[in-house]
Amino acid sequence: MDVDGTDDLKETFCLDTRTGTYIHTAQCSEYTATHTIYAHQSLVHLLAFSVTIARSALETKPITVNLHTQFKPESPDLDVQKGPDFLGAHYLYGKTLVPEVEGSPQPTVHMIWIPVPQSVTLPGDQKEQRWDFLTAVAESEEVVQRTFCEGMSLVGSGSLYLSHTQAWAALWEGCCVDVDGPLPFSQAIYGCLYYLLSAIPPLGSANIPFSGISPGGLSNGTSGEDYWGHVFWDQDTWIYPNILLFYPEAACAILKYRIRTLEGALHNAQEQGYKGAKFPWESAATGREVCPEKIYGDEEIHINGDVMLAFEQYFCITQDLKLFQQEGGWDVVQAIAQYWCSRVVWNSEEENYQIVGVMPPDEYHCTVDNSVYTNAVAQRSLKFAIDLGSQLHFDVPGEWKKIMKKLKVPLDKSRCYHPEYDGYCPGEPVKQADVVLLGFPLMYPMDPEVRRNDLEIYEPVTDPQGPAMTWSMFAIGWLELKEIKRAQQQMNKCFSNITEPFKIWVENSDGSGAVNFLTGMGGFLQAIFFGYAGFRVSRSCLKFDPVYPDDIKQLKITGICYLGSKLNFTLTKEKTTIKMTKSSPDLYLSVLEVVLAGTGEHLSLKEGQSVSFFTTAGWIQKESVLP
Repeated sequence: MDVDGTDDLKETFCLDTRTGTYIHTAQCSEYTATHTIYAHQSLVHLLAFSVTIARSALETKPITVNLHTQFKPESPDLDVQKGPDFLGAHYLYGKTLVPEVEGSPQPTVHMIWIPVPQSVTLPGDQKEQRWDFLTAVAESEEVVQRTFCEGMSLVGSGSLYLSHTQAWAALWEGCCVDVDGPLPFSQAIYGCLYYLLSAIPPLGSANIPFSGISPGGLSNGTSGEDYWGHVFWDQDTWIYPNILLFYPEAACAILKYRIRTLEGALHNAQEQGYKGAKFPWESAATGREVCPEKIYGDEEIHINGDVMLAFEQYFCITQDLKLFQQEGGWDVVQAIAQYWCSRVVWNSEEENYQIVGVMPPDEYHCTVDNSVYTNAVAQRSLKFAIDLGSQLHFDVPGEWKKIMKKLKVPLDKSRCYHPEYDGYCPGEPVKQADVVLLGFPLMYPMDPEVRRNDLEIYEPVTDPQGPAMTWSMFAIGWLELKEIKRAQQQMNKCFSNITEPFKIWVENSDGSGAVNFLTGMGGFLQAIFFGYAGFRVSRSCLKFDPVYPDDIKQLKITGICYLGSKLNFTLTKEKTTIKMTKSSPDLYLSVLEVVLAGTGEHLSLKEGQSVSFFTTAGWIQKESVLP
């Protein structure tokens, strides 16, 4: 949008995170021109923008605003051609030039859009007018036409933008974090929530297949920095846990993406000479490995455990048996267990099973043996497979139990710390959070001394220019140990990855890497939920143990979902209040209680009511069930 011929023009640019709208306003003494852009929150295939001119002076001369668009109906990745106009709008269709892997389908794309004129003019006899421009994009002609028609119908009734803002309002109503503390901290939390909510499928869209979350979402960085929209462990380990706490249905859509791509994962394992499924380090539509650098796809196999952990966390939060019994969840669980069993080797000298030739999360090292994170997450995968299989009355191979019990998880007993892998020497540089992930999210059992030593040893050797999510995991570790100042030092590092004015994260603190780095935002939010609030999800309860710095007076978390109920937490140094705003429709799960760790006191939770107590650790469980 361009306004010419005005001497007193003032322009503002605003991202309204309450409504998911980007707003460019040009204002002068005679009129105000407003340009809004939004991806419709409930019509998932629709993009929209509008231009509004509102006259502010008594003059009646026409007002013209020039419009500029960079859109060109061409792409180096698509074979596209123009089709006949549809309801006065332009139509384009085609398919990808190259299949994802040899022999796989070449997805189609269909697009209908209203062409943008060079200018729009408010006639002299009108005080205000708005022009709406729609773009619909889908994989089929039927869906793209239906979406465009729905959008035009809403434009005709004057409710297109209203329906978008109402969908955002519903999303925010069930997920919010309010902090009585420093403004930059509060803004960072709010921004992270907004960008993560923008990346999930709309509520109530269960029938629309979801294709996962890439580290930068749909953002496009410079060459080699945007990850091509591929899905990594970033989704399952860093982004997903925050979504699960508030919207299990969206978390379930992420898991169903892994279920749909299981066939490709089975092929990956077979190609490597193993049984079961090996989920790709970089995943797209088929589940086949699409990482351009072979070593990552071959060696960064901890991705299997990361996927399994996401399934386990979902089960703990929801107790949803349908996903595992009827919708393919168990197929994923058993295939991953089979892979680990075929991937281990027996070491007769140490009398244990080992996993050799891998790359740990710390990508500065490769082809190492017994990555402590890889082995620990593999062990946890097997334990979950065993426990779930037993609960669902499936046959559980004895091999799973034998390997789970005898799988090596490196521990240096003389120094009381976990070596990153066999042969690691303290002081060697580390790219990112690795060993510290044992404490969280793996919750691997260890003495507090070992947990402290892991933090002490790896914190100073972790690359300060490494990816943004790392410091949040160190912060969670220090908060576990009640070392609030040390935790805050790590949290403060995160702010160097936040760019102004719209709080968009970059992957690395020097500004390089992926933009709109959702992984870093996910890590930061986990430090709030699993650090400051101290949430932990287990098979029997949702634990809490709040601790945070003195400059935060109150932390209010709205919309935590546990066993189908919705809970609000209001946390201060002196008092904790928990309110059940909605109880589970499942009577078996709906009766919850709070148990206080210090006294063992039980407080019943009922819909619409609150319980308050002196701030202490505790947990929420089904009534009369021990954790």
